[in-house]
Amino acid sequence: MDQLNTHKSESLVRFVAAECGIPQDSLGTKGRSGILKSRETRSEFLSDSDHRIRIVYTPKHCSWLNQIECWFSILSRRLLNVRSSFASIEILQQKIKRFIAYYNKHLARPFRWTKEAKTLQI
Repeated sequence: MDQLNTHKSESLVRFVAAECGIPQDSLGTKGRSGILKSRETRSEFLSDSDHRIRIVYTPKHCSWLNQIECWFSILSRRLLNVRSSFASIEILQQKIKRFIAYYNKHLARPFRWTKEAKTLQI
């Protein structure tokens, strides 16, 4: 996952803890103590390799991933929105393939970045 705040949320920590059999009362209090104290403590917990579920975070400002996220946002807004309904997985797959073909032929263009390279350096 990228470094988005929601990928280090209290609810994600609680979900991972539950799925890994870690008692909820051992997590502490959000903003005050324990694993839930801060984004950093939650991130450390979520990326612990001893857990059955482990989150691996990509580096900040990972531009290739940002491009993919932009494209999936377009797909979600134009095809997979709340009004979408598909009778089967096969129909969904067909519609996605048709959308990709249409997008590539009529809508595709390079994403324009507004950040300067200097600000993206780690």
